[in-house]
Amino acid sequence: MKILVTGGLGFIGSHTVVELQNEGFEVIIVDNLSNTSLNVLDGIEAITGKIPAFEKLDLREKDKVQDFFKRNNDISGVIHFAASKAVGESVEDPLLYYENNISALVYVLQELEKKPEANFIFSSSCTVYGQAEKMPITEDAALQQAVSPYGNTKAVGEEIITDVAKVSGINAILLRYFNPIGAHPTAEIGELPIGVPQNLVPFITQTGFGLRNELSVYGDDYPTPDGTAVRDYIHVVDLAKAHVIALQRLLNKKNVAKVETFNLGTGTGSSVLEVIKAFEKVSGKNLPYKIVARREGDITSAYANTDKANNVLGWKAQSTLEEAMASAWKWEQKIRS
Repeated sequence: MKILVTGGLGFIGSHTVVELQNEGFEVIIVDNLSNTSLNVLDGIEAITGKIPAFEKLDLREKDKVQDFFKRNNDISGVIHFAASKAVGESVEDPLLYYENNISALVYVLQELEKKPEANFIFSSSCTVYGQAEKMPITEDAALQQAVSPYGNTKAVGEEIITDVAKVSGINAILLRYFNPIGAHPTAEIGELPIGVPQNLVPFITQTGFGLRNELSVYGDDYPTPDGTAVRDYIHVVDLAKAHVIALQRLLNKKNVAKVETFNLGTGTGSSVLEVIKAFEKVSGKNLPYKIVARREGDITSAYANTDKANNVLGWKAQSTLEEAMASAWKWEQKIRS
């Protein structure tokens, strides 16, 4: 079966391509290379022994999306990662985010709507919950007003998919990620942020390697056990495997609704200081850090209730925080060598 993976050379996309190929799927990747490089294809080939089909394509160009689907009318499923994802950048340039994250989604769905049936997996985010009133967060927790254009594009994206599925042959699963970290255990692929990292773990590993002088910890006065913000950090390989299971659920027609939603996390919250300690343990290094003021828009705590993913989807995160940090550190050392 041929599966289209949009944004398939990105961090989560590339790991998902590996898991798809390991399961015997034929993969075609489209990516505009705005936040990644073609070298990722080599990493995928090194792990799986097979290089996936690749087409450089910007999904904001509607005529090119139409042409792509005309030439590839045998696609059995789409996993849609292609989107910009930096919260701070989205506040500074909201139109870029609305164009990239919403227009591209609409153009892909317009092509899928033409088919008698289509299977669609959407890369969503726990940002749609905002600061949830209760922990851990279940899938039926109230969605909050987004605190950033990025978060809003995920919430609006979910609404668009739900509306389209009602009047078409599209079946969809919305996967709300918590905080993906780590790298493939082979260190052939991993997270490669362009410029200053926006996420905690690559900033930690870059600081550990000496590329950054010190890590800034944004706030130690949160109402948490050690005062630092708490998140649910999930190993990217576990996350990638969930996409394959979700896709198989749709292909095997096991879904019980046109659109289903699952939280993807470990079910455990870890504070920023706990993540730093986990890194120090696996690397043997002392990490220089300083406490600075809170960032606007940051929430206190977010971690998943994973019962639905575990029991309905049949997926469970396997890796520990230390295992994820060890793989991230191995990747950082490899790319700097």
